Amino acid sequence: MGDALAGFGVTFSGMFRKTVTEQYPEQKEPTSRRYHGRHQLNRYDDGLEKCIGCELCAWACPADAIYVEGADNTDDERYSPGERYGRVYQINYLRCIGCGLCIEACPTRALTMTNDYEMAGPSRAGMIYEKDQLLAPMEPGMTPAPHAMADGARAENYYRGDVGAEGLKTSGLTSTDKQNSGDA
Repeated sequence: MGDALAGFGVTFSGMFRKTVTEQYPEQKEPTSRRYHGRHQLNRYDDGLEKCIGCELCAWACPADAIYVEGADNTDDERYSPGERYGRVYQINYLRCIGCGLCIEACPTRALTMTNDYEMAGPSRAGMIYEKDQLLAPMEPGMTPAPHAMADGARAENYYRGDVGAEGLKTSGLTSTDKQNSGDA
């Protein structure tokens, strides 16, 4: 009998509290900085994609929400600085649990999560985001892939951050770095 009265006490105390109503979508509250929202495939400063098609994100996903199909870069069609790139990249947001394990598994920091939480599709198929929906937008000075790497640059220069939108950065490179990149 005492447990029932305690339960009614909780119910009655909640009945007389002021109701909190969020005016979404008219008033959108900002998310926390570390919120795990929609994924984004990042690019280097010159427009090449960071994804190397290694499929580690798909292997790390406990919900089996990511599908990656890698392909080889050629001299005529280069999408990333390495030997491979992610030709097909899909994330099924009907399965994604937002855990972030895919982010931790990515060796090139190609995959990150944004604060975008408004994900809705017209159908179930619309909730499977393709590579073109996941790629970061082109910034000024970027050239859309496929294109060749910056003059004198190698894959290592991209991974170290030595390549900007204007090409290979020469300031801050040691003589060994310049030798390895072919500038010496």
